[in-house]
Amino acid sequence: MASNTSRPQIDSKLVRELADILKDTELTEIEVERGELKIRVARKMEAAPAAYYAPAPAAAPAPAAAPAPAASSAPEAPASGETKSKAGAITSPMVGTAYLRPSPDADQFKKPGDAVKEGETILLVEAMKTFNPITAPKSGTLTELLVEDAQPVEYGEALFVIS
Repeated sequence: MASNTSRPQIDSKLVRELADILKDTELTEIEVERGELKIRVARKMEAAPAAYYAPAPAAAPAPAAAPAPAASSAPEAPASGETKSKAGAITSPMVGTAYLRPSPDADQFKKPGDAVKEGETILLVEAMKTFNPITAPKSGTLTELLVEDAQPVEYGEALFVIS
């Protein structure tokens, strides 16, 4: 009976090997299971994209500045209105900053004309230093991206269109 209540021995060499694998790859965690023994090694990922994107704080005045050009420039106001009410557009579920790429030096998640599958990440909306993936609600073609990288977005603002 004593063998049933004893805990399996942890192989420290295996844990070190798993940690080395994490360090050498872009993985954030590894889990190994051997019988009743389960080892999970994870590393904390820093939110590097937040450090690179300085325009986010400067973006707060942009919504306040938008009404002034609308009064002096007629073409600007309809463009803004069209973006918010674009038929079939996927809208932002929160106020934040839209990012079209996972990090500043990476390629965009998707570009107009790309085929997308339901659940694929199209862009990120950062709110309070949390990056929230905005995914395709259906499969199809990304016909339009209605925001630019590092652009502030409002709740309900149109982000992209999939047809």
